[in-house]
Amino acid sequence: VFSDLPKSQNSCNKSLHLVADLSPFSLYHQSRIMATNSVREKKIKSNGICLNVAEKGDEEGPLVVLLHGFPETWFSWRHQIDFLSSHGYHVVAPDLRGYGDSDSLPNHESYTVSHLVADVIGLLDHYGTAQAFVAGHDWGASIGWCLCLFRPDRVKGFISLSVPYIPRDPKLKPSEFFKSFGDGLYISQFQKPGRAEAAFAKHDCVTVMKKFLLITRTDFLVAPPDTEIIDDLEIPSTLPNWITEEEIQVYADKFQRSGFTGPLNYYRAMDLNWEILAPWQGSKILVPTKFIAGNKDIGNEGDNGTMEYVKGGMFKSVVPNLEIAVIEDGHHFIQQEKSEQVSHEMLSFLNKLCKTE
Repeated sequence: VFSDLPKSQNSCNKSLHLVADLSPFSLYHQSRIMATNSVREKKIKSNGICLNVAEKGDEEGPLVVLLHGFPETWFSWRHQIDFLSSHGYHVVAPDLRGYGDSDSLPNHESYTVSHLVADVIGLLDHYGTAQAFVAGHDWGASIGWCLCLFRPDRVKGFISLSVPYIPRDPKLKPSEFFKSFGDGLYISQFQKPGRAEAAFAKHDCVTVMKKFLLITRTDFLVAPPDTEIIDDLEIPSTLPNWITEEEIQVYADKFQRSGFTGPLNYYRAMDLNWEILAPWQGSKILVPTKFIAGNKDIGNEGDNGTMEYVKGGMFKSVVPNLEIAVIEDGHHFIQQEKSEQVSHEMLSFLNKLCKTE
């Protein structure tokens, strides 16, 4: 079902196109999907690959870079792109490497945090800015944390959605830690090349997207014995009001073309990231940061859940310049599910930092 051949890296061009012009849906659905037809997409060269980038807003305004997570594209930020650009910000949201219309490489060694941070640096260089605001969700948050570690000079302020900064364990590789959850843990299942791809391929792409995007579980996503996580995830009988069938189809169309190997390679590079991060052992995040998460996000269940870490003193001890916003009844894909609340939380943080410049 899914093609995982690497896409051509000769596809890079400077042409712009209007997203809504390409939409096959009615004007009503176009308005729901994009709210405006002025979001532009273009291809840029960054770190030796081509990135597809969506942007909107006054190019003279402060630059805000939005980094999506798994399994998404820039489209996951559609509400924030529209909202922040309407308040004077120049908003840029790339398809990360391996996703959407950006280049995808077949080997997991091309998806380390060194590569991913360099992609973002190349993006900033393309726009000619020394510093930018950065926001990331899920894997985009992980990239953002590493950007703040590696190149804090390039980040005015960072907003992390769903994924807090957790210092590197000096003794235990990620893959070894994940084994403690058993083979049913989704991250463990994603480690073996081809395993998750084969499991996903048993379902149509719309079903795969619904199973992930509509997750309301608060555990760490552990499937029963001899069960693939994609088969264990359930789809609600009706869609929640924050997403439409047409919006899900936008994602499905992209993954139908790009496949899932690129996105899954992020998980397969986690042990490599552990090696790369060794020189920053014990380092703190000193960039001004805001953390936003739903109280019903993945992994928040139990006394040892993520929210206990976030609300306790440990998180603040490693990110001293930190604000925290917990959104009630919010799940993992928080910037879509609770788009208005997230957008306002982001805007208040950005405006505050702009006033201090």
